[in-house]
Amino acid sequence: MAVPLTRRALNRALLARQILLARETAGVEEVIARLAGMQAQEPRPPFTGLWSRIEGFRREALLDALRERRVVRATLMRGTLHLMTAEDYASLRGALQPGLDLGGMAILGERAAGIDPAAVAAAAAPLFRERPRTFTEVRDALSRAFPGVADERAMGYIARTRLPLVVAPDEAAEWGFRPDPAFTDAEAWLGRPVSADPAPDALVLRYLAAFGPATPADFQAWSGLKGAKAAFVQLADRLAVLTDERGRTLYDLPDAPRPPEDAPAPARLVADFDNLILSHADRTRIIADEHRPLVVSRNLRVAPTFLVDGFVAGTWKLAATRKAATVTLSPFAALPAAAREELAAEAGALARFLAPGAADARVEFAG
Repeated sequence: MAVPLTRRALNRALLARQILLARETAGVEEVIARLAGMQAQEPRPPFTGLWSRIEGFRREALLDALRERRVVRATLMRGTLHLMTAEDYASLRGALQPGLDLGGMAILGERAAGIDPAAVAAAAAPLFRERPRTFTEVRDALSRAFPGVADERAMGYIARTRLPLVVAPDEAAEWGFRPDPAFTDAEAWLGRPVSADPAPDALVLRYLAAFGPATPADFQAWSGLKGAKAAFVQLADRLAVLTDERGRTLYDLPDAPRPPEDAPAPARLVADFDNLILSHADRTRIIADEHRPLVVSRNLRVAPTFLVDGFVAGTWKLAATRKAATVTLSPFAALPAAAREELAAEAGALARFLAPGAADARVEFAG
């Protein structure tokens, strides 16, 4: 019988797949594909996420990939904005649609009463095919098309989750996108068809490659889909079936990396909203339960964090002026001197990356 995987073993497997045990020289598209997408609810965090994973990462590398339509920003897992390669978006978008349908209506609740989602999506689709439009524009158009519906924002949200749309980058925006971005039809933007196949098998395999070993509940937490157990069982003959210390069944790709639990894990600064923190039902492989309220707020903001020995050990924030860019690190508990030194070096380099116009880069420890 296989030895159960410890929490530290699961931690090292996650860090290896999330490219956080060592920076690599891979390109932007390869890394985003290996991560199975990157949370991009706000424009800047993916740049931090790639800086933490790619040796010598330059901001222009991601901006070029977005402008050249090799990478897209779109509403995907859990109904939130993510970056995904154009190839993955075209092949995997259909598998996420059932979760977007159910999740979108659940979020709207009574606000969706009296709205025909199919009719709203049909009315919105030609608007996005015509040209990129902000949702302010589209909501106004939908209000005129459905004068009996009082909640135009609910109609906009239905269009956003029902239609395959991507966000058009803005050449003038520092991090690629303006605050009120324009969305456009994905097939028109990419010049290729977008699969509508809802079968989750390929999505499950990509999830396990990026976040395994994992349970069906973990996959559901990441994807926003329901009823995943059947898909895991159907794929079981292609998967390694493992257990953790609590006796739970875990699934994984047979040849996926599972480093020893004592593999060195360097200090790393992790972006806000990073899927490293959000992609399991049981997140103790990366963050202690008692620390989660310090990272995820009631309004679902996810603070930027830092890792010590592979686990979330505190949060950080950046304050930038022309005079100085200052990263302030707030540990959950006292840190060893070696960890503080390693974190200070990482934080200083990140400050210079995020605010290259600042005359000085500074690091402070709170508390």
